[in-house]
Amino acid sequence: MSQDTPPPQTAVSAEPPLPKSIYLIAYPKIVFMYPTMLMALFAGIFTQFFLTETNGSGAHALGVVFWWIFTLNLVVLSFDFPRTTSLTLVFFLAAFFLGLYLLFSNVPTLLPFVTSFFSIFKPVANATFYYMILLTFIIMYILVYVYAYFDYWEVRPNELLHHHGFLSDMERISAPNMKIDKEINDLFEYLLLRSGRLILHPSNEPRAIVLDNVFFINKKEGQITRMLGALQVQVRQE
Repeated sequence: MSQDTPPPQTAVSAEPPLPKSIYLIAYPKIVFMYPTMLMALFAGIFTQFFLTETNGSGAHALGVVFWWIFTLNLVVLSFDFPRTTSLTLVFFLAAFFLGLYLLFSNVPTLLPFVTSFFSIFKPVANATFYYMILLTFIIMYILVYVYAYFDYWEVRPNELLHHHGFLSDMERISAPNMKIDKEINDLFEYLLLRSGRLILHPSNEPRAIVLDNVFFINKKEGQITRMLGALQVQVRQE
């Protein structure tokens, strides 16, 4: 008795299909301030609907948290943290000083002179202040989006296009044999938006094209590598 031979299985690629074009946009560093914007939204709603006293302990605590998040965001914009140890140190220092503040606030007799210093450190803001901060960020992000619409790069299988200017000027660069460098110089920025730096080296161009703060850089680099069939891809991580 013969057995039926099963039909041959067709190998199905697990990789998703590539888009026709890959768009690369270099964003300014203000995009990493979105935690402060979200905190301003939360603080404004919480102050308006849940705080009965505008100068009570709840308002003080909310002001301190907002100030800490804003400070950490400024640290992200001001310095690069290429290693995990530096990232851990920042979180440790932030937790340490915040813990000291909460300790001396709840146990005022522990060190009276320190408690007296913290007693004057009571940031308070109303809901309007937080909403104004939120509105400022929204306006800035709209302007960043409009600016990015008039200055971006497009990678195609055979060419690299630079769209720029209000009249949609376009520069064409040959893409085959293009080398790609990927750099992740700041762990904070990578954690916030999976961003990093892409450096494109077209074979017929004397200068490299440097794009900072490219979102989802690992995905973009993988798509470009697959699209161009690039064999010479250098990945540099500090």
